[in-house]
Amino acid sequence: LPVTPDCFSYLGYALLLTDYGDQILENCLKNVQLNSGVLNHQKVVYVRELDWTHPWPPKVSSDLATQERFSWSSSELEEVQKASLLLAADVIYSDDLTDALFGILERIMSQGSEKVLYLALEKRYNFSLDDLDVVANGYLNFRSYLKDDSECEGHELGSLPCFMGKCIDVAEIPQYVGGYDRGDDVELWEIRYSKGKL
Repeated sequence: LPVTPDCFSYLGYALLLTDYGDQILENCLKNVQLNSGVLNHQKVVYVRELDWTHPWPPKVSSDLATQERFSWSSSELEEVQKASLLLAADVIYSDDLTDALFGILERIMSQGSEKVLYLALEKRYNFSLDDLDVVANGYLNFRSYLKDDSECEGHELGSLPCFMGKCIDVAEIPQYVGGYDRGDDVELWEIRYSKGKL
């Protein structure tokens, strides 16, 4: 089965697919090529490496001759600031990576135009030695980053930056792929970043 990218953002004229690791990025590129007839936008779909454990923005090579295949150009980084839509799927499964993801999101969403992130996840349950129970690793940590609108706009938090999250009822979204049971552990979140008041 093809591997789908972790995140992508629509830049108005371009779509950036991001993930980490050459093999996964090669799979992303193959997906773009296989679907080019359906999308009819192959020339504006870019596959780029994004390592959440490294600071944003990623390094840019000014020499096009030596630029690596999945590296960013300075114009793409500028376009990310103009982007309004970010999408992510299946990215919540460990506390460390969730922390890294929200670190990157804070940098991206606090710069440039206002952005909204739609994040789809399926809770992954594993036995935890720390809890001596079966838990959804990363999920509680993920939820700790999100406030509801009233918490962010409240008097005590209004001056602080925060992520505002709203869980969307997936039962209200038509399902076009048959044979897949969403179950109760599939969630779709709408996330915005409030920069706070200075």
